Amino acid sequence: MFKKVLIANRGEIAVRIIRACREMGIKTVAIFSDIDRKALHVRLADEAYPVGPAQAAQSYLNMEKIIELAKNSRAEAIHPGYGFFAENYEFVKRVESEGLVFIGPPAEAVKLLGDKVAARKTMKGSGVPIVPGTEMEIGSDEQGASIADEVGLPVLIKAVGGGGGKGMRIVREKSELKSALRAASSEAKSAFADPRIYIEKYLERPRHVEIQILADKFGNVIHLGERECSIQRRHQKVVEESPSPVVDEKMRKAMGEAAVTATKAAGYVNAGTIEFLVDSDRNFYFLESNTRLQVEHPVTEMVTGIDLAKEQLRIASGMKLSYKQEDIKWRGSAIECRIYAEDPENNFLPSTGVVHSYWEPSGPGIRVDSGLYEGAEVSLFYDPLISKLLAWGKDREEAILRMKRALSEYHISGVATTIPFHLKVMENQKFQKGNIHTHFIEEEFEKEKLSEVEDKDELLKAVAVFSALLDYQKKNVKPVLSKTKSKESPWKIEGRKMGLR
Repeated sequence: MFKKVLIANRGEIAVRIIRACREMGIKTVAIFSDIDRKALHVRLADEAYPVGPAQAAQSYLNMEKIIELAKNSRAEAIHPGYGFFAENYEFVKRVESEGLVFIGPPAEAVKLLGDKVAARKTMKGSGVPIVPGTEMEIGSDEQGASIADEVGLPVLIKAVGGGGGKGMRIVREKSELKSALRAASSEAKSAFADPRIYIEKYLERPRHVEIQILADKFGNVIHLGERECSIQRRHQKVVEESPSPVVDEKMRKAMGEAAVTATKAAGYVNAGTIEFLVDSDRNFYFLESNTRLQVEHPVTEMVTGIDLAKEQLRIASGMKLSYKQEDIKWRGSAIECRIYAEDPENNFLPSTGVVHSYWEPSGPGIRVDSGLYEGAEVSLFYDPLISKLLAWGKDREEAILRMKRALSEYHISGVATTIPFHLKVMENQKFQKGNIHTHFIEEEFEKEKLSEVEDKDELLKAVAVFSALLDYQKKNVKPVLSKTKSKESPWKIEGRKMGLR
């Protein structure tokens, strides 16, 4: 087992990994930007070193500095958490070349699964069902029209190396296809420096269900069941749960076997997630793979009793899996609410500032993963995810009731949060019945838009200021990365610039 690990991340995920290491007797090295000097992950680590200015591109995305600190501190391995360098092929390759261990999959698996077209081709060749569509990038308007005719409208145009909804267009009318292809390609080039796009069939109101997998270096692969991630806003998950309300034992077995097949086909090692879309007839299709620990991993931990962070460390150190498939049992139901520093009353505008007072909920079945404390600063420079609130119950009904109680007890002042919004979701009758899909939020809550904001002028001014700040950073801040001619998405290569996941 490792004696010392550097954690190339910040916030609640850095805290999570530090705690797992401490329980295993592993020393931890934290890194921090100038603005994070007093952050909780810095306080908890055994050692902590500055890595650069507040801008993520000059600190948490400074590849050379991070590797230098790992070597100088005599860390044997680097844990990337999620976001930043977690799915960066160049970073993984560099870590490996320096004789360090990357706590995650090998570089070639990251490269393969980071390219959506290559991943689709691999999955189809292995018998894993994929959404009908192309297995190569679209090279012309004529080719796009031919594919659209073949799979049938509506279709979804997507960026080959993208994510987060960038380079994505829904086409419902053939007359819209040509302009949509060009717009998607242009946006993909701007966001990821990669204009390649592909087409797949657009599924109306699908569910987003993913399977957690673990794989060791000896060819052993198991799955830990599913997570329902359909409650999304602007392609960003906000509520997750396990098990899924739509998945029964037979379906879980089929999806789990497909996920294991996909994992083996990609030569994957360590913890990862195979994501599927599920249609109204409960058919499931491969969507993509996340080659890292997921934000929502705690819901799986709560229903299986397996510590995924510890398993990552064991696997990366060369140990065999601690469990066989027959050892995996699911108990009860768990729900996670992602708490963002956003104001749901003002169209979810980011909220920044100093946390004046802070206390977490507790009691039976409650867990909080957080990097906050009284006096902590929430900055515009990083992802607005500030904590994760989890509730476990003997069944889904009890988990929802406990979550409502916990949300009502959770107190954060100084910045606006999405806690009130999560309470509305938990109280929604369709959610309570499990009647959910990826458009649930926009259908149930998006009617409460700008028309309900009392002072639109002030809101629009705030939007303008925020947009200007983002534009300034994009134009003036360059990531500090090793030079590469790779066409892989900079969204993954550069860790999404500002650290946004």
